[in-house]
Amino acid sequence: MTNNNDFDSSQKGEYHKNGYIFTRELFSKEEIEALANKARNDQAMDKASSTRDDGEGNPVRLSLWTQPGDGIYGAFSRSERIVNRVEQLIDDEAYHYHSKMIHKDARTGGAWAWHQDYGYWYEFSALYPNFCSVMIAVDDATVENGCLQVLKGSHLMGRVNHTLTGEQAGADLERVEAAKERMELVHCEMKAGDALFFHGNTLHCSAANRSENPRWAMICSYNARSNEAYKESTQPFYTKLHKMDNSKILEIAKEDIGQSDLDYMKL
Repeated sequence: MTNNNDFDSSQKGEYHKNGYIFTRELFSKEEIEALANKARNDQAMDKASSTRDDGEGNPVRLSLWTQPGDGIYGAFSRSERIVNRVEQLIDDEAYHYHSKMIHKDARTGGAWAWHQDYGYWYEFSALYPNFCSVMIAVDDATVENGCLQVLKGSHLMGRVNHTLTGEQAGADLERVEAAKERMELVHCEMKAGDALFFHGNTLHCSAANRSENPRWAMICSYNARSNEAYKESTQPFYTKLHKMDNSKILEIAKEDIGQSDLDYMKL
């Protein structure tokens, strides 16, 4: 497990060059198992999940919330292991924008169209793409079960126009295809407990899960304090994010055995 809370200068350089960086074994086996057990048995989360068609008849299911909370989900999204690193990458104080659980179940989990997070969040009145999202692998992520794919360096393209693909908003496919001819496509295979930090303008997608193995993931997204929305939207204004010590995850996991009381959003 990665014990420190910082990136070194070469790692930060890699992120700004490529638009993403892996942190392997960011969370221990015990921590990620606690998260997985909570999420898979969380009836409130399951009931609040939203489903979208991926354009080929496959369901894409996720649960989303804006306030991090004090339970195990908050212990991850408020962890110093994550937030300190995010603040290094965005060079600002980070606040919680939203988190979501991706329920990509075996044989049924649908695909995600190519998109940029800022392609959505631009519409929520954020002036800059100074966001960072952190994907935490709850299950092993492989090519076979529809792991995330990114275009290396695509964050340097700037924001791409987004239109509907099925029931999802996806990036302009003509521009995506041109980018794929010039940029390396990376399959982000991860072990449970690994994390991927990626820029708000990094183009990413994922294929449908055709395998026998689930591919759940928790994605925590952060905005820079100086990039607070200039007018009200469905996403939160700046709220001070109170970080949690790394040891809190397992402490909270022992207590957080009921249903979550998060204020889930329906998409």
